[in-house]
Amino acid sequence: MQSGELFDLEAIEAVLAEDLGDGDLTAEIVPPAMQASATVVTREPAVLCGRDWFDGVFRLLDEACEIAWNFADGDFVSADAELCTVRGRARALLSGERTALNWLQTLSATATLARAFAEAVRSTGTRILDTRKTLPGLRKAQKYAVRCGGCTNHRLGLYDGILIKENHIIAAGSIRNAVLSARDRHPGLSVEVEVESLTELDEALDVGVERVLLDNFSLDVLRKAVQINKGRALLEASGNVGIANVREVAETGVDFISVGALTKDVKAIDLSMNIEVVR
Repeated sequence: MQSGELFDLEAIEAVLAEDLGDGDLTAEIVPPAMQASATVVTREPAVLCGRDWFDGVFRLLDEACEIAWNFADGDFVSADAELCTVRGRARALLSGERTALNWLQTLSATATLARAFAEAVRSTGTRILDTRKTLPGLRKAQKYAVRCGGCTNHRLGLYDGILIKENHIIAAGSIRNAVLSARDRHPGLSVEVEVESLTELDEALDVGVERVLLDNFSLDVLRKAVQINKGRALLEASGNVGIANVREVAETGVDFISVGALTKDVKAIDLSMNIEVVR
């Protein structure tokens, strides 16, 4: 899978600078011309993700480094699998090791969790969405990891989609006022409204919104919402959805389920990188 428009070199530069500062004092003990090779291994099963970010770290430190991957982003890898080898200046490998692994272990963790959710709703017709509950500075990278895991991106930020939530409705005075105001300002965009009851669902449908977010509805009320909707709008369930109950939610007939845990409840994949001097 290709990272495309979600790849962010500036983010790699910022994270690398956070670790290096004015320079790697410890790596200075290694002769500048010394060459080395390194092997990256996963200690647990995972869905691989983050190759471009990993590569970017080492290419910034050593343009001539060579990286050979045994798997593609989106591939499932077994425990103890050798993911890749890196060859280049020893100083570059030592200085970039932690930053490169941080990217790979975090994005692979996101992709692995996304794969679990995608598999849990397989054959239901419901798609799992991510949210804006991403780790600070990693929005684009985690959105890419969600795709690698087989789930779907919601809006990237506040600038590329309209989602009218409770506080927007309070400020506007009503669902109708909020929707009409949004359409007046951005006539080319679809509008999604968050509702907290079937009464609010009726209000949203009456004004013709394209999508409705059903916030913290029980399974029974979700089923009623699907019946009331009759296909008029796309329905998105959200709130208190975990891997244990996500299939039940999907089986109510909603089109989407948004899961903040995909990007905020991340347990890094256990990776190791072993470096050897090239004689």
